[in-house]
Amino acid sequence: MSEQAGQWHFLTNHARVLSAIARDPAARLRDIAAVCRVTERTAQSIVTDLEQAGYIRRERDGRRTRYILCADGTLRHPAEAHVPVRELLDVFTSHDSPH
Repeated sequence: MSEQAGQWHFLTNHARVLSAIARDPAARLRDIAAVCRVTERTAQSIVTDLEQAGYIRRERDGRRTRYILCADGTLRHPAEAHVPVRELLDVFTSHDSPH
């Protein structure tokens, strides 16, 4: 049995990817995958999900992709549907900014 079998986590991979993009909107997909500890294919799928749901937009910047957060939307689960995505991201990215 693997060490992670039977364990649970507070955040989904979607939340991790969105948080990674919030920290660095110019991050390459491979860097997002590495930070989130998922495969590039999984990261690509999640980025597509987030874009289709309206949480991010992709913009080309030369050969690179830049992500634009659409943080005014709300969380998807009915219990948190009143909570703006921005509030969740603030919790997970606030330690990144100097005080």
